[in-house]
Amino acid sequence: MEIAGYIASICIGLVLGILGGGGSILSIPILIYLFHIDAVLASAYSLFIVGLTSLVGAVPKYKEHLVNIKTGILFGIPSILTIFITRKWIVPLIPDILWQGDSIILTKRFLILGLFAVLMILASISMIRGRKEIQNDDHRFRTVLIFLEGILIGLLTGIVGAGGGFLIIPALVLLTGLPFKTAVGTSLFIIAINSLSGFLGDVFNYSIDWTFLLSITALAIAGIIAGNALSKKIKSDRLRIIFGWFILVMGIWILSKELFHF
Repeated sequence: MEIAGYIASICIGLVLGILGGGGSILSIPILIYLFHIDAVLASAYSLFIVGLTSLVGAVPKYKEHLVNIKTGILFGIPSILTIFITRKWIVPLIPDILWQGDSIILTKRFLILGLFAVLMILASISMIRGRKEIQNDDHRFRTVLIFLEGILIGLLTGIVGAGGGFLIIPALVLLTGLPFKTAVGTSLFIIAINSLSGFLGDVFNYSIDWTFLLSITALAIAGIIAGNALSKKIKSDRLRIIFGWFILVMGIWILSKELFHF
């Protein structure tokens, strides 16, 4: 299973490089079900892997002038603060057993993986439908809405350890007026600073296996470099739909597995 995990780690970067998102959707299932890592620690590791990999992926986008640093920082400030607070104080305070009835036990693991599975299903629907370029003729910069969106994304990212690119991209287009392709590149930058900031909150709370974490991250980075090269040679639309169905099935499977413990 570990060998399969290392091979699958390359796919984290490949997906990010080819499709421009979706890497975090793979990282947590790989860490939990192939490497058998605790759900909370897996979400911490996912933040580091996705954060560093997204940062590497944002570099070629920046060279192509498809990353708006100013917008990324303004959007990222509330996200960074929220995700750091969530990882440093809120997640450790969540009890292992949230609620217990006669036959049902709601655990911290189920909260994390259940929410993650729901996000997977939502992301898969947008992929299956096909990602159309959202356009916005109104170029007003909606500061209050950006602040609230940043808090929401920071909270979700902090709890489940996923980047939330499928939420960030439309928010950037609709709330800041960025062109779609620039929003995609800027999203990678935001995911990078959000995820790495959240991981800083975990460094103080958990014992990190740096050898393992860096090896997985190196494989994911190799994947995104290959993915960036492949993205210029292949059409990603059909791959996005196939990946969307894969994510939909995986999200339903995770939700079912955590509910029924099969």
